[in-house]
Amino acid sequence: MNFFAGTDTGKVRKENEDHIFASGSPVGPLQNLFLVADGMGGYQGGEYASRYVVEHLVREIQNSQKTNPVSILNDAIQEANRGLREEAHRNREFAEMGTTLVAATVEDGTLYIANIGDSRLYLLEDGITLRQITRDHSWVEEMVADGKIQRNSASYWAKKNIITRAVGIEETATADFFETDLKPGERILLCSDGLSNMVEDAEIQEILSRPESVEVLGQELIEKGKEYGGRDNISVILVEPEPDEVSVC
Repeated sequence: MNFFAGTDTGKVRKENEDHIFASGSPVGPLQNLFLVADGMGGYQGGEYASRYVVEHLVREIQNSQKTNPVSILNDAIQEANRGLREEAHRNREFAEMGTTLVAATVEDGTLYIANIGDSRLYLLEDGITLRQITRDHSWVEEMVADGKIQRNSASYWAKKNIITRAVGIEETATADFFETDLKPGERILLCSDGLSNMVEDAEIQEILSRPESVEVLGQELIEKGKEYGGRDNISVILVEPEPDEVSVC
């Protein structure tokens, strides 16, 4: 499995509140694991929340005795959520902290995904078509779904940063789970909104369709995010499964 993992502070923020993890080797019962978390609650709280959740997810997954990827991910998310809330109750400086999360693992040709918040997972299908698999848990996306505002309108961008779900905010973390079969030549992109808010999907698709390595393309995405303003931290994990790791049907 080929992959690139990188995170950048961007051009405006002084600190990086994103935290990532990428392993093409087994993590506990999972054959591989990829995580992007984007913290919130001020720098101190946001950085702590994203790092805490990623580190505790990895630890919980390493110790899991289950075999179903969805159950493994969900159990780990709930434990990380519980622990983060306890940390917030112990320290008033962290009272408002939380983090988005997008997690992915590939097993027997199937991609399993969990997401909370507005960090995203995209799939480049057939080497040419970009599809967003996750759904943003944000106020503006709820308004779009209800037909009350138009996506990419001035009102949309003015309130784009209001998210409706995050790890650490509620007693129970409610993640969405997705499964999709992988085909040869497909690429998987996990990213924080520091990329998706700066670079249009059409340009992400064009970049990912190129024949270069995932290392070259992943770094190009980060540089594009910075070139177009870099107003937030930018995190990118780009995964290209090997032919024997995808479905041939």
